[in-house]
Amino acid sequence: MSTAKPRTVLMIGYDGAELVDIACVTSALQWATRLGADPGYRVLVGSVDGTAIATAGGLALSVDTRLEEVVEPPDTMIISGGWGHLDALRDRRLIMEVRRLAVGARRVVSVCTGAFVLAEAGLLDGLRVTTHWYYADDLTRRYPAVRVDTEPVYVRQGRIATSGGVTASLDLTLALIEDDHGAELARWVAGGMVTYLHRPGHQAQLSVFTATPRPDHAVLRTVIDRIVADPSGDLSVAALAAVANVSPRQLTRLFREHQNESPAAVVRRIRLEIATRLLATTDLPLGGIARRCGFSSIETLRQAFVARYEVSPSAFRAMFGSAGTAAPEQHEPAG
Repeated sequence: MSTAKPRTVLMIGYDGAELVDIACVTSALQWATRLGADPGYRVLVGSVDGTAIATAGGLALSVDTRLEEVVEPPDTMIISGGWGHLDALRDRRLIMEVRRLAVGARRVVSVCTGAFVLAEAGLLDGLRVTTHWYYADDLTRRYPAVRVDTEPVYVRQGRIATSGGVTASLDLTLALIEDDHGAELARWVAGGMVTYLHRPGHQAQLSVFTATPRPDHAVLRTVIDRIVADPSGDLSVAALAAVANVSPRQLTRLFREHQNESPAAVVRRIRLEIATRLLATTDLPLGGIARRCGFSSIETLRQAFVARYEVSPSAFRAMFGSAGTAAPEQHEPAG
Protein backbone atom coordinates (compact mmCIF):
# COMPACT_ATOMS: atom_id res chain seq x y z
CA MET A 1 0.00 0.00 0.00
CA SER A 2 1.28 3.44 -0.93
CA THR A 3 2.29 5.85 1.80
CA ALA A 4 2.37 8.81 -0.59
CA LYS A 5 0.23 11.76 0.44
CA PRO A 6 -2.93 11.78 -1.71
CA ARG A 7 -3.56 14.65 -4.08
CA THR A 8 -6.31 16.90 -2.78
CA VAL A 9 -8.94 17.74 -5.38
CA LEU A 10 -11.38 20.46 -4.37
CA MET A 11 -14.67 20.38 -6.25
CA ILE A 12 -16.47 23.70 -5.80
CA GLY A 13 -20.24 23.81 -6.12
CA TYR A 14 -23.02 26.34 -5.59
CA ASP A 15 -26.80 26.37 -5.64
CA GLY A 16 -27.95 25.42 -9.13
CA ALA A 17 -24.82 23.37 -9.88
CA GLU A 18 -25.31 20.37 -12.15
CA LEU A 19 -25.02 17.13 -10.16
CA VAL A 20 -23.66 15.19 -13.14
CA ASP A 21 -20.86 17.76 -13.52
CA ILE A 22 -19.80 17.02 -9.97
CA ALA A 23 -20.42 13.27 -9.94
CA CYS A 24 -18.52 12.51 -13.15
CA VAL A 25 -15.42 14.12 -11.70
CA THR A 26 -15.63 12.76 -8.17
CA SER A 27 -16.58 9.23 -9.24
CA ALA A 28 -13.74 8.97 -11.77
CA LEU A 29 -11.18 10.15 -9.21
CA GLN A 30 -12.49 7.73 -6.59
CA TRP A 31 -12.32 4.90 -9.12
CA ALA A 32 -8.71 5.82 -9.86
CA THR A 33 -7.85 5.70 -6.17
CA ARG A 34 -9.54 2.32 -5.67
CA LEU A 35 -7.74 0.95 -8.71
CA GLY A 36 -4.33 1.82 -7.31
CA ALA A 37 -3.50 5.38 -8.26
CA ASP A 38 -0.27 6.23 -6.46
CA PRO A 39 -0.67 8.77 -5.03
CA GLY A 40 -4.44 8.55 -4.87
CA TYR A 41 -6.94 11.37 -4.72
CA ARG A 42 -8.56 12.97 -1.69
CA VAL A 43 -11.72 14.51 -3.09
CA LEU A 44 -13.47 17.32 -1.23
CA VAL A 45 -16.68 19.05 -2.24
CA GLY A 46 -16.86 22.60 -0.99
CA SER A 47 -19.23 25.55 -1.03
CA VAL A 48 -18.88 29.14 0.11
CA ASP A 49 -20.73 28.74 3.39
CA GLY A 50 -20.34 24.98 3.89
CA THR A 51 -24.05 24.23 3.58
CA ALA A 52 -25.59 21.63 1.26
CA ILE A 53 -25.80 22.48 -2.42
CA ALA A 54 -29.28 22.64 -3.97
CA THR A 55 -28.37 21.08 -7.31
CA ALA A 56 -30.02 21.96 -10.61
CA GLY A 57 -31.88 18.64 -10.61
CA GLY A 58 -33.50 19.34 -7.25
CA LEU A 59 -31.38 17.03 -5.10
CA ALA A 60 -29.46 18.36 -2.12
CA LEU A 61 -25.75 17.51 -2.06
CA SER A 62 -23.90 17.65 1.24
CA VAL A 63 -20.44 19.20 1.20
CA ASP A 64 -17.20 18.48 3.03
CA THR A 65 -15.95 21.96 3.75
CA ARG A 66 -16.49 25.69 3.71
CA LEU A 67 -14.11 27.26 1.20
CA GLU A 68 -12.48 29.63 3.66
CA GLU A 69 -11.50 26.60 5.77
CA VAL A 70 -9.32 25.28 2.95
CA VAL A 71 -5.98 26.73 4.01
CA GLU A 72 -3.55 24.53 2.08
CA PRO A 73 -3.86 25.03 -1.69
CA PRO A 74 -5.45 22.00 -3.37
CA ASP A 75 -3.55 20.06 -6.00
CA THR A 76 -6.48 20.58 -8.35
CA MET A 77 -9.38 23.00 -8.04
CA ILE A 78 -12.46 22.29 -10.13
CA ILE A 79 -15.48 24.57 -10.57
CA SER A 80 -18.77 22.89 -11.37
CA GLY A 81 -21.15 24.17 -14.00
CA GLY A 82 -24.91 24.35 -13.83
CA TRP A 83 -27.90 26.61 -14.30
CA GLY A 84 -26.92 28.58 -11.23
CA HIS A 85 -23.70 29.88 -12.78
CA LEU A 86 -24.93 33.45 -13.26
CA ASP A 87 -25.86 33.80 -9.60
CA ALA A 88 -22.55 32.16 -8.70
CA LEU A 89 -20.42 34.63 -10.61
CA ARG A 90 -22.17 37.47 -8.77
CA ASP A 91 -21.23 35.94 -5.41
CA ARG A 92 -18.19 38.03 -4.47
CA ARG A 93 -17.20 35.67 -1.65
CA LEU A 94 -17.12 32.77 -4.09
CA ILE A 95 -15.05 34.69 -6.64
CA MET A 96 -12.63 35.84 -3.94
CA GLU A 97 -12.16 32.27 -2.68
CA VAL A 98 -11.71 30.88 -6.20
CA ARG A 99 -9.08 33.50 -6.90
CA ARG A 100 -7.29 32.75 -3.63
CA LEU A 101 -7.32 28.98 -4.02
CA ALA A 102 -6.20 29.13 -7.64
CA VAL A 103 -2.92 30.83 -6.70
CA GLY A 104 -1.28 27.70 -5.29
CA ALA A 105 -3.18 25.00 -7.18
CA ARG A 106 -1.27 22.84 -9.63
CA ARG A 107 -4.33 22.69 -11.87
CA VAL A 108 -7.38 24.91 -12.20
CA VAL A 109 -10.34 23.34 -13.99
CA SER A 110 -13.88 24.28 -14.93
CA VAL A 111 -16.71 22.07 -16.03
CA CYS A 112 -19.37 23.40 -18.38
CA THR A 113 -20.54 26.87 -17.26
CA GLY A 114 -18.03 26.84 -14.41
CA ALA A 115 -15.90 28.70 -16.97
CA PHE A 116 -17.98 31.81 -16.18
CA VAL A 117 -16.77 31.68 -12.57
CA LEU A 118 -13.13 31.33 -13.60
CA ALA A 119 -13.55 34.16 -16.09
CA GLU A 120 -15.13 36.40 -13.45
CA ALA A 121 -12.13 35.67 -11.23
CA GLY A 122 -9.85 36.88 -14.04
CA LEU A 123 -8.23 33.48 -14.53
CA LEU A 124 -9.06 32.99 -18.20
CA ASP A 125 -7.98 36.29 -19.76
CA GLY A 126 -6.06 35.70 -22.99
CA LEU A 127 -6.64 31.95 -22.90
CA ARG A 128 -8.45 29.68 -25.34
CA VAL A 129 -11.25 27.98 -23.41
CA THR A 130 -14.48 26.11 -23.93
CA THR A 131 -17.81 25.75 -22.17
CA HIS A 132 -21.20 24.22 -22.93
CA TRP A 133 -21.92 25.14 -26.55
CA TYR A 134 -25.28 26.68 -25.61
CA TYR A 135 -23.62 29.27 -23.35
CA ALA A 136 -20.53 30.03 -25.44
CA ASP A 137 -21.89 33.24 -26.99
CA ASP A 138 -22.79 34.62 -23.57
CA LEU A 139 -19.33 33.82 -22.22
CA THR A 140 -17.79 35.62 -25.19
CA ARG A 141 -20.01 38.66 -24.69
CA ARG A 142 -19.39 38.95 -20.96
CA TYR A 143 -15.63 38.34 -21.10
CA PRO A 144 -14.17 39.66 -24.37
CA ALA A 145 -10.60 39.02 -23.14
CA VAL A 146 -11.34 35.27 -23.14
CA ARG A 147 -10.96 33.33 -26.39
CA VAL A 148 -13.97 31.01 -26.45
CA ASP A 149 -13.90 27.97 -28.73
CA THR A 150 -17.33 26.36 -29.08
CA GLU A 151 -16.16 23.14 -30.70
CA PRO A 152 -13.95 21.02 -28.41
CA VAL A 153 -15.01 18.66 -25.67
CA TYR A 154 -12.28 20.18 -23.53
CA VAL A 155 -9.36 22.62 -23.87
CA ARG A 156 -6.14 22.69 -21.88
CA GLN A 157 -3.92 25.76 -21.64
CA GLY A 158 -1.03 25.16 -19.28
CA ARG A 159 -2.42 24.53 -15.80
CA ILE A 160 -5.89 25.77 -16.82
CA ALA A 161 -8.38 23.29 -18.28
CA THR A 162 -11.99 23.89 -19.32
CA SER A 163 -14.56 21.40 -20.55
CA GLY A 164 -17.81 21.44 -22.43
CA GLY A 165 -21.17 20.50 -21.01
CA VAL A 166 -22.12 17.84 -18.48
CA THR A 167 -20.55 14.47 -19.45
CA ALA A 168 -17.58 16.24 -21.07
CA SER A 169 -16.36 16.54 -17.48
CA LEU A 170 -15.71 12.81 -17.51
CA ASP A 171 -13.60 13.05 -20.66
CA LEU A 172 -11.48 15.78 -19.10
CA THR A 173 -11.14 13.95 -15.78
CA LEU A 174 -9.94 10.82 -17.57
CA ALA A 175 -7.37 12.95 -19.37
CA LEU A 176 -6.17 14.37 -16.03
CA ILE A 177 -5.92 10.86 -14.57
CA GLU A 178 -3.92 9.78 -17.61
CA ASP A 179 -1.55 12.72 -17.07
CA ASP A 180 -1.04 11.75 -13.44
CA HIS A 181 -0.90 7.96 -13.71
CA GLY A 182 -0.69 6.93 -17.37
CA ALA A 183 -3.06 5.64 -20.03
CA GLU A 184 -3.46 2.16 -18.55
CA LEU A 185 -5.05 3.37 -15.31
CA ALA A 186 -7.26 5.78 -17.25
CA ARG A 187 -8.47 2.81 -19.32
CA TRP A 188 -9.27 0.84 -16.17
CA VAL A 189 -11.22 3.78 -14.75
CA ALA A 190 -13.15 4.14 -18.00
CA GLY A 191 -13.88 0.43 -17.96
CA GLY A 192 -15.06 0.59 -14.37
CA MET A 193 -17.43 3.40 -15.28
CA VAL A 194 -18.50 1.55 -18.46
CA THR A 195 -17.61 4.38 -20.79
CA TYR A 196 -15.42 4.87 -23.83
CA LEU A 197 -11.83 5.63 -22.73
CA HIS A 198 -12.34 9.29 -23.41
CA ARG A 199 -13.19 11.49 -26.32
CA PRO A 200 -10.18 13.43 -27.54
CA GLY A 201 -10.35 17.06 -26.48
CA HIS A 202 -10.54 18.25 -30.07
CA GLN A 203 -13.68 16.25 -30.85
CA ALA A 204 -16.67 18.53 -31.40
CA GLN A 205 -19.17 18.80 -28.52
CA LEU A 206 -21.96 18.56 -31.06
CA SER A 207 -21.17 15.07 -32.25
CA VAL A 208 -19.81 14.66 -35.73
CA PHE A 209 -22.47 11.97 -36.14
CA THR A 210 -25.27 14.53 -35.86
CA ALA A 211 -26.78 15.41 -39.21
CA THR A 212 -26.92 19.06 -40.17
CA PRO A 213 -30.30 20.38 -38.99
CA ARG A 214 -32.76 21.56 -41.62
CA PRO A 215 -33.08 25.35 -41.53
CA ASP A 216 -36.41 27.17 -41.25
CA HIS A 217 -35.95 29.08 -44.51
CA ALA A 218 -37.62 27.22 -47.39
CA VAL A 219 -34.93 28.01 -49.98
CA LEU A 220 -32.15 26.87 -47.69
CA ARG A 221 -34.05 23.69 -46.77
CA THR A 222 -34.30 22.83 -50.45
CA VAL A 223 -30.61 23.44 -51.01
CA ILE A 224 -29.40 21.55 -47.93
CA ASP A 225 -31.66 18.61 -48.75
CA ARG A 226 -30.00 18.50 -52.17
CA ILE A 227 -26.51 18.59 -50.64
CA VAL A 228 -27.29 15.77 -48.20
CA ALA A 229 -28.96 13.66 -50.89
CA ASP A 230 -26.15 13.98 -53.42
CA PRO A 231 -22.85 14.97 -51.76
CA SER A 232 -20.81 13.75 -54.73
CA GLY A 233 -22.78 15.79 -57.26
CA ASP A 234 -22.26 19.27 -58.69
CA LEU A 235 -22.72 21.45 -55.62
CA SER A 236 -21.32 24.67 -56.98
CA VAL A 237 -23.13 27.88 -56.03
CA ALA A 238 -24.51 28.16 -59.56
CA ALA A 239 -25.86 24.60 -59.52
CA LEU A 240 -27.44 24.99 -56.06
CA ALA A 241 -28.96 28.33 -57.01
CA ALA A 242 -30.58 26.68 -60.03
CA VAL A 243 -32.06 23.98 -57.78
CA ALA A 244 -33.64 26.67 -55.59
CA ASN A 245 -34.59 28.90 -58.52
CA VAL A 246 -32.70 31.90 -57.17
CA SER A 247 -29.62 33.74 -58.33
CA PRO A 248 -26.17 32.71 -57.04
CA ARG A 249 -25.85 36.13 -55.42
CA GLN A 250 -29.19 35.76 -53.60
CA LEU A 251 -28.33 32.24 -52.45
CA THR A 252 -25.00 33.41 -51.05
CA ARG A 253 -26.76 36.25 -49.23
CA LEU A 254 -29.32 33.85 -47.72
CA PHE A 255 -26.61 31.50 -46.46
CA ARG A 256 -24.67 34.37 -44.95
CA GLU A 257 -27.79 35.79 -43.32
CA HIS A 258 -29.32 32.60 -41.94
CA GLN A 259 -26.39 30.18 -41.60
CA ASN A 260 -23.51 32.61 -41.09
CA GLU A 261 -21.57 30.58 -43.65
CA SER A 262 -21.00 30.62 -47.38
CA PRO A 263 -22.66 27.93 -49.52
CA ALA A 264 -19.24 26.38 -50.14
CA ALA A 265 -18.55 26.15 -46.40
CA VAL A 266 -21.88 24.42 -45.79
CA VAL A 267 -21.20 21.95 -48.60
CA ARG A 268 -17.79 21.15 -47.17
CA ARG A 269 -19.17 20.70 -43.65
CA ILE A 270 -21.96 18.35 -44.76
CA ARG A 271 -19.57 16.31 -46.88
CA LEU A 272 -17.32 15.91 -43.85
CA GLU A 273 -20.22 14.91 -41.61
CA ILE A 274 -21.23 12.23 -44.06
CA ALA A 275 -17.61 11.08 -44.29
CA THR A 276 -17.43 10.68 -40.51
CA ARG A 277 -20.51 8.46 -40.49
CA LEU A 278 -19.10 6.29 -43.26
CA LEU A 279 -15.74 6.02 -41.49
CA ALA A 280 -17.38 4.96 -38.25
CA THR A 281 -20.06 2.61 -39.57
CA THR A 282 -18.73 1.02 -42.78
CA ASP A 283 -15.60 -0.72 -44.03
CA LEU A 284 -15.51 1.31 -47.24
CA PRO A 285 -11.92 2.18 -48.26
CA LEU A 286 -10.92 5.82 -47.98
CA GLY A 287 -10.93 6.26 -51.74
CA GLY A 288 -14.54 5.12 -51.91
CA ILE A 289 -15.56 7.42 -49.07
CA ALA A 290 -13.80 10.36 -50.72
CA ARG A 291 -15.65 9.77 -54.00
CA ARG A 292 -19.01 9.18 -52.33
CA CYS A 293 -18.68 12.43 -50.35
CA GLY A 294 -17.56 14.58 -53.26
CA PHE A 295 -13.84 14.88 -52.53
CA SER A 296 -11.56 14.67 -55.53
CA SER A 297 -9.00 12.42 -53.83
CA ILE A 298 -8.05 10.77 -50.55
CA GLU A 299 -5.58 13.57 -49.92
CA THR A 300 -8.28 16.22 -50.38
CA LEU A 301 -10.46 14.37 -47.88
CA ARG A 302 -7.57 14.06 -45.47
CA GLN A 303 -6.72 17.75 -45.61
CA ALA A 304 -10.34 18.82 -45.07
CA PHE A 305 -10.80 16.31 -42.25
CA VAL A 306 -7.65 17.39 -40.40
CA ALA A 307 -8.53 21.07 -40.83
CA ARG A 308 -11.95 20.59 -39.19
CA TYR A 309 -11.42 17.80 -36.65
CA GLU A 310 -7.63 17.94 -36.05
CA VAL A 311 -7.33 14.22 -36.66
CA SER A 312 -6.85 12.21 -39.86
CA PRO A 313 -9.63 10.02 -41.32
CA SER A 314 -7.72 6.82 -40.59
CA ALA A 315 -7.03 7.88 -37.00
CA PHE A 316 -10.72 8.76 -36.56
CA ARG A 317 -11.71 5.33 -37.88
CA ALA A 318 -9.26 3.65 -35.52
CA MET A 319 -10.85 5.46 -32.55
CA PHE A 320 -14.52 5.26 -33.47
CA GLY A 321 -14.94 2.73 -36.25
CA SER A 322 -16.95 -0.43 -35.68
CA ALA A 323 -17.01 -2.03 -39.11
CA GLY A 324 -13.38 -2.68 -39.85
CA THR A 325 -10.70 -0.61 -41.54
CA ALA A 326 -9.87 0.43 -45.06
CA ALA A 327 -8.16 -1.93 -47.45
CA PRO A 328 -4.34 -1.60 -47.30
CA GLU A 329 -4.01 -0.15 -50.79
CA GLN A 330 -6.44 2.63 -49.90
CA HIS A 331 -4.63 4.03 -46.86
CA GLU A 332 -4.30 7.78 -46.93
CA PRO A 333 -0.93 9.46 -47.48
CA ALA A 334 1.20 10.01 -44.40
CA GLY A 335 1.40 13.43 -42.83
